[in-house]
Amino acid sequence: MRVLVVGAGAIGGYFGGRMLQAGGDVTFLVRPKRAAELAAAGLVIKSPNGDVTLKNPPSVQADKLGEKFDVILLSCKAFDLEDAIKSFAPAVGPQTAIIPMLNGMRHLDVLDGKFGRERLLGGLCAIAVTLNEHREVVQLQPMQSLSFGERNGQLSDRVRAISEVMASGKFGSAASENIIQDMWEKWVFLAALAASTSLMRAPVGHILAAPNGKDFMLGMFDECSAVATAEGYAPRAPFLERSRGMLTTEGSQLTASMYRDIKTGAPVEADHVIGDLLARGDASKVPVPKLRIAYTHLKAYETQRGS
Repeated sequence: MRVLVVGAGAIGGYFGGRMLQAGGDVTFLVRPKRAAELAAAGLVIKSPNGDVTLKNPPSVQADKLGEKFDVILLSCKAFDLEDAIKSFAPAVGPQTAIIPMLNGMRHLDVLDGKFGRERLLGGLCAIAVTLNEHREVVQLQPMQSLSFGERNGQLSDRVRAISEVMASGKFGSAASENIIQDMWEKWVFLAALAASTSLMRAPVGHILAAPNGKDFMLGMFDECSAVATAEGYAPRAPFLERSRGMLTTEGSQLTASMYRDIKTGAPVEADHVIGDLLARGDASKVPVPKLRIAYTHLKAYETQRGS
């Protein structure tokens, strides 16, 4: 099974690299600068789960892409989606399955409109990973998982086949029969964490140590959960227990990548992660005052950086 990984940054580089390390037929679709980096230093992964350097990983640039692939793993940021679609469109054939790992839900409508609903699986990943100054993929914590599945909940033949390929990477891949529910729950947690740590400019532990910090964190989480419930995807009990535990761990250094992006002056997914959830809350008449403040804050940041 031929897999095209769109991008060899933190997320694409990690999951694609692990499949390549296991002998998978993996190609990275990259821009010229990243292609030069990979040619010079290889794809370097630094991880609590084992370091590896993959010399000359197979890569292709958009202007040379002509072959069709069985699976496309889409790992771009939401604000890069339109450019990503243009770059990988030539690789989409009649039987191609696209697995997007973007945050939120808006991207599904965009991709459905371009490639047809039948080609789109649901997908999500849970991993703390970044590129360091040497352009190496650095995993910050041992946790790692990648889930995917048919959006109608069926365990199809193509999902079973993809599952075998993913399993070789040993990164906790799982074929899900509830992928849309899973995606909503990830969105709820991510939005609460991103809104809180970005607004407060601090990790979870520091927020908790501040006056009313715990009430603020849990209040933000409850607002996000209420929106999901109004949309028909009420978070399940195990998720609620696990998430509240992570958001109330004293001394925790947990932050969202959005917060880390703000610290470096990088673009953020304000509209996709926070704005869309806020809009859905307003449409369902769900009160989201904390989320609204966080969104205004993020849009002010975007105005300041000129994005």
